[in-house]
Amino acid sequence: MSALNDIINLNLSETSDKIIAEYIWIGGSGIDLRSKARTLAGPVTDPAKLPKWNYDGSSTDQAPGHDSEVILCPQAVFKDPFRRGNSILVMCDSYTPAGKPIPTNKRFAAVEIFSHPDVIAEEPWYGIEQEYTLLQKDVHWPVGWPVGGFPGPQGPYYCGVGADKAFGREIVDSHYKACLYAGINISGINGEVMPGQWEFQVGPSVGISAGDQIWVARYILERITEIAGVVLSLDPKPIKGDWNGAGAHTNYSTKSMREDGGLGVIKKAIEKLGLRHKHHIAAYGEGNERRLTGHHETADLNTFSWGVANRGASIRVGRDTEKAGKGYFEDRRPASNMDPYVVTAMIAETTILWKP
Repeated sequence: MSALNDIINLNLSETSDKIIAEYIWIGGSGIDLRSKARTLAGPVTDPAKLPKWNYDGSSTDQAPGHDSEVILCPQAVFKDPFRRGNSILVMCDSYTPAGKPIPTNKRFAAVEIFSHPDVIAEEPWYGIEQEYTLLQKDVHWPVGWPVGGFPGPQGPYYCGVGADKAFGREIVDSHYKACLYAGINISGINGEVMPGQWEFQVGPSVGISAGDQIWVARYILERITEIAGVVLSLDPKPIKGDWNGAGAHTNYSTKSMREDGGLGVIKKAIEKLGLRHKHHIAAYGEGNERRLTGHHETADLNTFSWGVANRGASIRVGRDTEKAGKGYFEDRRPASNMDPYVVTAMIAETTILWKP
């Protein structure tokens, strides 16, 4: 294996100007990630200078067999923490040969919202808290749990330290450093309430970049868990019973909210979010009804609420924001498997563009 690792870690820049570009896209389920690599003549940092590519959409549930070609359009470039050197990861979205976005291309509609002059003027910032669960590969049971059994009750695991409390830290730290290397604005990590569950935070990110960065951070995590022989789960309620679910709490602010008097703007935005509660819930992730029960630090799925420092509310306003009279708020409703393009764009649309 050491000889194989030596070859994997070869520095291409020592002998060639050529680089490897890993093209990444979202598959037919809307949550699965796919990728393939190609050789380019030299370093590229601007996605506009990258060639379009294509793939077999019939093998990803995104096109029929008789007309299976789907076009990949590069949209964002990151450094590749696996191949290193000048190699890159390329986040793409998908189109028909005629140039129309395919149904699973949620980025296209998000760009339209983020390109609106009113949204640009407000410069929306996002900080997304991505929770996830690490599962044992052969039994799909959380790491650190006895197979077919349960660990001790929740309490000691949140931000816990020690071999009997923190399971999978080497994966988490590897992911943290790989994201920093790639150029993702990852801002922190922590162990979560349920053992085997972790969280990373990305942000602040502006507009469409919030979605790009979360998707590539997920891709990097998938690759690292692949190497470790562990399964990544974004299920919002991976274990039934008295165990916390997994969310993707989305922190949000606009320029008006960050300026003096911003708390009033925040309250108006929250009011608008309440009026469109069902609309948002429908787009906030598959299986979220198993998580949003009113228990385990969640609000009930059917009831909209907000509060200061209240982790049992739909929307939480922080104490610092209340004290300063300006700042941001946290939408606690999105599930861990949400599409960040959909969620970030919808929040901007509702709070900035929508007129009740």
